[in-house]
Amino acid sequence: MSDNLKAEVMLVGAGGMAIDYAKVLKGLHRNFVVVGRGEDSARKFEEKTGVEVRRGGLEKFLASADRLPPYAIIAVNVPQLASTCEALLKSGVKNILLEKPGATSIADFQSLRQSALENHASVSIAYNRRFYASTRAAKKFIAEDGGVTSFNFEFTEWLHVFENLGRDMSKTTHRLFLGNSTHVVDMAFYMGGEPTEIICYKKPSSTYNCKALFAGAGISERGALFSYQANWEAPGRWSVEMLTSKRRYIFRPLEKLQIQQMRTVKVDFADVDYSLDTEYKPGLYLETKAFLDSDENFVDLCSLDEQCARLPIYQKMSDGIF
Repeated sequence: MSDNLKAEVMLVGAGGMAIDYAKVLKGLHRNFVVVGRGEDSARKFEEKTGVEVRRGGLEKFLASADRLPPYAIIAVNVPQLASTCEALLKSGVKNILLEKPGATSIADFQSLRQSALENHASVSIAYNRRFYASTRAAKKFIAEDGGVTSFNFEFTEWLHVFENLGRDMSKTTHRLFLGNSTHVVDMAFYMGGEPTEIICYKKPSSTYNCKALFAGAGISERGALFSYQANWEAPGRWSVEMLTSKRRYIFRPLEKLQIQQMRTVKVDFADVDYSLDTEYKPGLYLETKAFLDSDENFVDLCSLDEQCARLPIYQKMSDGIF
C-alpha cells in the first residue's frame, strides 16, 4: 500500500495505462499514491497491482491531502487529460508527465502552456515510442553512420476497430490523428528532425465525415528529405523507416528494429536488448526513469513547449481533424 506522506509520485488514473505505470514504478522502487475515480477501475487496478487506489477523484484527493508528491503522472482518459493537468498545475505540482497527446484542442494546449509558465512547472508529453529499445539502438547506429539523409513513415489507422467498439465515429475520426496517429509521427520527427518545409495532401473518407487518405513530403531541420502516407480505408499498419548513407533502419512493427545494409536487399533483425520492453510496456520504463531522475535521457522527453510548437504541423497534416 502507498503512504501519501511518503509518496514521491502521484499516479492519477486507475485504468489500463495506469496499471502499466504502476508496474514500472514498482520496478523503479518508487513510493507512489494512486488517485482514481470509478469503483470498477479502482477494484481492477487493485486486483492487478496490489496497490490501493484513493477513490473519489482528483478534486477530493487534493482537498484532503496533507502534502502533494513532487511528481505526478497523468494516465486518465484522453478527454480528461487537459483538465486534470490544469488542476495539478494550480495545486502546485511542479513536475508532470502527461499521457499523450496531452489535450484535444489547440486552445487547451495553449491554456496548459500558460498555466505551466505561471506556476513555474515542467510538463512532458509521454510519447513512449521515443524510448523503445528499437528507437534507442537505431539512434546510436544512425549517429555512427553520420546522420539521417531521408525517412518515411505510415500512420494508417483501422477505422473498423473503432467502429466495432461502438464509438461515435463522427467524433472519433476527428480526434484520431492527434490522439493516435501522432504516436507514429512524433517518433518519425524525433528521429529524423522537425520539419522546416512540408507539403500535405488529404482526401475525404467515402464512409465517414472526415479525411481518411493522407500523403505528404518535406525537409527536416537536419536536411533530411521525408515522405509519409496513410489510408484509413485500406489495409495498412504503422511503420517508420530511417535511411543513412550506410543503412536503412526499418521499424515494422515499431517495437522491433530491422536493418538493411548498403548494396544488399537482405533485411535482418538487429541484435537489440529488448528485456525492458518485454518486462514492461515498451518504452515506459526508460521514459518514466528519465522523468523522475532527470537523467541524461530527460532531454528526449517531449516537452509541452515542443508539442505546442508541433501543433501547426499536425493541423496541416490532418486538415483540422482536431
